[in-house]
Amino acid sequence: MAPDIVILNGKVLTMDPERPRAEAVAVASGRIVAVGASAEIGAMAGPDTKQVDAGGATVLPGFIDSHVHLFAGSVEMGYLDLYGVQGEEAVAEAVRAYADDCPDDRVVFAVQAAYELMGPGRETTRQDLDRVLPDRPLALYAGDHHTIWANTAALELAGILHGGPVEAGAEIVMAEDGTATGKLLEPSAYAPVLGLTRNGGRDMAGLVTGADPVPTPGPEERAKDKAALIAGLKHCASHGITGLHNMDGNFYQMELLAELEAEGGLICRVEVPFHMKSHDPINRLEEAEEMRARYASDHLWCNRVKMFMDGVMESRTGLMLENYPDVDSNGDAVFTPEQFNAACVAADARGFQISTHAIGDLAVRRTLDGYAAAREANGVRDARHRMEHIEIIHPDDLPRLGELDVVASVQPGHAAFGHFFPPHGIREVLRPDQWPYAYAWRAQREHAARMVFSTDWPVMPVDVMPNVRAAIDPMDLGEGWPDQSQGLLDALESYTAGNAWVEFSEDRKGRLAEGFMADIAVMSHDLEAMEPSELGSARAVLTLCGGRVTWEA
Repeated sequence: MAPDIVILNGKVLTMDPERPRAEAVAVASGRIVAVGASAEIGAMAGPDTKQVDAGGATVLPGFIDSHVHLFAGSVEMGYLDLYGVQGEEAVAEAVRAYADDCPDDRVVFAVQAAYELMGPGRETTRQDLDRVLPDRPLALYAGDHHTIWANTAALELAGILHGGPVEAGAEIVMAEDGTATGKLLEPSAYAPVLGLTRNGGRDMAGLVTGADPVPTPGPEERAKDKAALIAGLKHCASHGITGLHNMDGNFYQMELLAELEAEGGLICRVEVPFHMKSHDPINRLEEAEEMRARYASDHLWCNRVKMFMDGVMESRTGLMLENYPDVDSNGDAVFTPEQFNAACVAADARGFQISTHAIGDLAVRRTLDGYAAAREANGVRDARHRMEHIEIIHPDDLPRLGELDVVASVQPGHAAFGHFFPPHGIREVLRPDQWPYAYAWRAQREHAARMVFSTDWPVMPVDVMPNVRAAIDPMDLGEGWPDQSQGLLDALESYTAGNAWVEFSEDRKGRLAEGFMADIAVMSHDLEAMEPSELGSARAVLTLCGGRVTWEA
């Protein structure tokens, strides 16, 4: 039988150690049936075979982004993007023009707002935003999604102008007069504002509460949410992405994605975790077991528990061993050590993989302690527990990554030298003795069980190649900052075979080898021939997921 598709004349990077390079790939019935020379593969084609000429460009396994917030990223594609906008006049111009285009929105909402939005050294306040948009509620999401700034009208509408209850690690920042300043730190503080947005905060429920939206969405809300997910999945596929590991989860998202799968609209494979909150009783893991049992297809599944240990360094909520240089605080702990250790032991005992957001060096240490507690209680197994971000690590903890077989799950574009976020702010939150261990990719790759790459979309765009460029061509921040650059093949492995391995799919995904799933990306360029600084301009021209064309330029 002739193949359905043949890809010819490529620089094929198979990620298969048995045959690392080839020229062509043949696909039939959703699987790879042959890898080899163009003449050999071309001869297999029949009259109905789709023939793709790669033209000497790179062909590789479909990218897997192992840390995304799919629902939020999809919804936020429709909001005002303030990336690169700074100063009250520029912000006002952008916001007012956008507000005119969304007259029916209860709150005018923008994303990718900088921490120095109003100018260097200035805190953004509700009064600033009152001047930006005097006559309507306005809220701005920080790029890292750990802070929202809201004007007075938005705070009043949300019922938090005079404060309100929040979870551990969160804060409605208050002024001396007893009113909110407009700065809302961490999900439970800004949840009332998100509830006013276009999708009613349903896109963030899996992060904010880890539970389903309340009230239960009706048919109109479900249709709106599914439409956003369809657009987001298409956007991911356009970047050569065939797989996604979500970092927030609830049954509602699973139901929407399962409906899309049944309708043929789930064009990327999606793994969704159970989100465990610090206030959850341990027996809530019974819901995780139900989620794992209910969703277990090749396109949609659950096998992981996600937790947060801290916030982020920019808002001083990342949990540090010592106080930040400029404040009398070392950040905020989301879990107590006792709570976290108990959750790790229980999740591990049920056979779940664990992934934990840990940015500060104390958060990293406590996460390692929790994984060690699980090993001590349950024994050593092939758990592949993950640590997300690891933006600063104490050198004493580097060896523990390997000793505990922890996966380093990092986002190259998040680094101060990653070309996306302004690099100067990092010097305000780290001491010079910490710089060598900040975004320490080389040391982490040396010690960790595996290093995998992702974007944390929508914290930064889900675009693969700018993130790869960040890994292999980081900015030079000068003395005190060691070179953390990665090799191109290592970076691509961390986006393909590495991410297949971390989801326990290394025997069927992440390589271009006979019998493997036909998840393939054909690129616009020969990536190995490009200057590192130019890699961000490359993109996918064809994406196959299970042999199905999900994107074609």
